[in-house]
Amino acid sequence: MVRKQINISKAPFRGGAAKPFLRRGRGGLGGACLLFLCLLLLLPSCGVKKRVKKADKRFEVGEYYTAGDMYRSVYGKISPKKDRELKARVAFRQGESYRLTNRSRAAFAYNNAIRYGYPDSIVYFNLAQTLRKDGEYADAAANYEIYLQHDPGNAAALAGLESTRRVGEWKAGASRYQVAKPKEFNVRRSSTYAPAYVGQSTDMLIFTSSRSTDKKKKTKNNPITGMPNSNLYSVRKNATGQWEEPEPLPAEVNDPTAENGVCSFSPDGKAMYFTRAKKSEFGDAGAQIMVSNRAGGAWSEPTPLKVFEDSTITVAHPTLSPDGQTLYFVSDAPNGRGGKDIWRATLEGGECKYIENMGPDINTEGNEMFPMMRHDGVLYFASDGHPGLGGLDLFKASPLAPQSENDTVRWSVENLGVPFNSQWDDFGITFEGKTENGFFSSNRNERQGHDMLWSFTLPELAYVISGKVMDDQSNILPDAVVRMVGDDGTNARIYAKKDGTYRLKLNKDARYVMLASARGYLNQSHSFTTADLADSKAFVNDFHLTPLFRPVQIENIFYEFGKWNLTPESETGLQALLKLLNDNPNITIELSAHTDYVGDDAFNKELSDKRARSVLDYLVAHGIDPARLTSVGYGEEQPVTVDAFQAKKYPFLKEGDILTEDFILGLTPEQQETANQINRRTEFRVLKTTYNLY
Repeated sequence: MVRKQINISKAPFRGGAAKPFLRRGRGGLGGACLLFLCLLLLLPSCGVKKRVKKADKRFEVGEYYTAGDMYRSVYGKISPKKDRELKARVAFRQGESYRLTNRSRAAFAYNNAIRYGYPDSIVYFNLAQTLRKDGEYADAAANYEIYLQHDPGNAAALAGLESTRRVGEWKAGASRYQVAKPKEFNVRRSSTYAPAYVGQSTDMLIFTSSRSTDKKKKTKNNPITGMPNSNLYSVRKNATGQWEEPEPLPAEVNDPTAENGVCSFSPDGKAMYFTRAKKSEFGDAGAQIMVSNRAGGAWSEPTPLKVFEDSTITVAHPTLSPDGQTLYFVSDAPNGRGGKDIWRATLEGGECKYIENMGPDINTEGNEMFPMMRHDGVLYFASDGHPGLGGLDLFKASPLAPQSENDTVRWSVENLGVPFNSQWDDFGITFEGKTENGFFSSNRNERQGHDMLWSFTLPELAYVISGKVMDDQSNILPDAVVRMVGDDGTNARIYAKKDGTYRLKLNKDARYVMLASARGYLNQSHSFTTADLADSKAFVNDFHLTPLFRPVQIENIFYEFGKWNLTPESETGLQALLKLLNDNPNITIELSAHTDYVGDDAFNKELSDKRARSVLDYLVAHGIDPARLTSVGYGEEQPVTVDAFQAKKYPFLKEGDILTEDFILGLTPEQQETANQINRRTEFRVLKTTYNLY
């Protein structure tokens, strides 16, 4: 039985640049002999089947990259009429080879397999997986549904179908994290992935890369991935905090005959656990976990870590718990959930004991890989079995509190969502100490499927409030005072600038009250909170202070036509007046109502008096002491004297105009209506500022 290689990367998930084999030529017909003609007709068929057999052999030992090229070269030579079944099988295996090495056109090959009647319904499942990774979610859903007709309870297909339905939710709910692809780590035409900090240090990073160290290019590419073998590289920060040039770890660690990488470190950074995968003349020789110790800056010759008694079981992708006593790793060992699972073992004296599968909360029928345990006991890993956007997605598993002493540990698994995850492969995450910054691996937007390191940061939440302090006519009030008190202990007092502006920083989850004041003006307050905000926010609030030295029109006060009843539309203006009185508890005011000249003078006088009284009654009903209020109706006795603000708003008027009956009658009919509307108003003026002070 030949085992498929787990490799150290995502294999069989990682791809590389294709190098198709040359097509073999075919000779022409050289004679009229019937026997010779038959032989010539039979030779291509025999040759095709021989080439398919060679490709099958490469496929069965896990050399998917090479096998994919071989299937591609022979596929076009298979007759769809005479060898329809063979053509379907070759198309399917071509699709498998492309899918397992992240190469394009896998979906095209699967569709060819379906076209020629490939008999196994798995082709619909694998096509759906490929389409989901290509971002073709509707087509992926259709193929999941076809597959589920053959296997209705298949958990992987059900998870894939759920994924296609939740893509919009994940994209709409993108987190605040910001991701970028740093140039200093990545190299074109190669893969770079699985970063890890060395112990508690955040100044040294180790990652895995398939970049070539052979300048003469004598080394053959790995037939599984189509790229040079992966090796471990280190990169350090210099005194200015910049990352220096990456360097490969010494030959003692990077075995040139194997793939080396995907590492983790003991808490003190002195022991490195990493994966090494070799090939033998019989194909895949499996992968094993190696241990190297550091002394004086040099790494020792690695030794294999014995995990299972059966040494033929593949183990890879090691990571250690924060205390260094538990090893988490990936294996396709028997009694798993399916595909590759995450397992754990207790480390005692350099040996693995009490080995156990992480169970159904973590592992699925798909592949769970690249585990990483944080300082707080939260496990991060990559999976193509849990619902996700496509390919491998990053997940976060938090331990749940046991309900009793005999309960096994359960985990709450959460997809990290956008921007960590995409429709491509996203995996291999590491955090910079206890911060929310770090690196992860992804092949998003990479045409050849190469993996790259991506950085991520979580910007600190920032809250500020700014605005201007002005009078009721939007004139700037320089040197106004703005005070702010918060339940977080804030007690700030600043002066507005000459342009009337102010700006204050805020804290998260706090409630604030602000008060703006200026000599000769009433105070104005503003309340707000930063509680329950998931994102940074810049609050804007302009203060409009009411003058003490002149009457002020109350905006948005409306009465029923010819009556004194306040309409519902007046609520906004009345509430603003109520707030002003509460902000300034030591003032008393006169409320006045005015009419235009139209109608009987006595009627206008009585109507305005009742309207002013209606406003007073509203304020009293809402808690204002009647002793602070006086109402009066002036009818048409006090026409408006146009100020600069009104002159700017109404171009047919100029500052100083008095809107008497004689003046208004000299205007156009349309202008007359506007002038009468200006005269119809409700105002207040401050009488005292010492109420209840003495």
